[in-house]
Amino acid sequence: QVQLVESGGGSMQTGGSGLLSCTTPRVSRYPFNVACMAWFRQAPGKEREGIASIYSFVDQTYYSDSVKGRFTISVDSEKNTLDLQMTDLTPEDTAMYYCAAGPGHYCFLTPSTDLSWEHWGQGTQVTVSS
Repeated sequence: QVQLVESGGGSMQTGGSGLLSCTTPRVSRYPFNVACMAWFRQAPGKEREGIASIYSFVDQTYYSDSVKGRFTISVDSEKNTLDLQMTDLTPEDTAMYYCAAGPGHYCFLTPSTDLSWEHWGQGTQVTVSS
């Protein structure tokens, strides 16, 4: 079982920036660069939504309309980490953020919880205040 651990959440300001990371705590046989890695978020009372995904082996990325142009997803193959650079934050970005890993072909689909993602992190809370 691959364990994913998110970090970087916290209290942030409207218009500010933040960096979320997803790692594995020990050597894993699950290289992020040949998997579909995704970020989801879930706000209170709302469904979990996929906001970004990356299949870095073929340079495939996806962004939801809600974050396109503001968030950037990336994989550091050497460190085997998944990052989400967030800019121009708004209170609507307040949510629990989760990373997920699945087979590469998932990245040619809209990231959704309807897909059987193989691994999930426990989440990191992002709270954006006005």
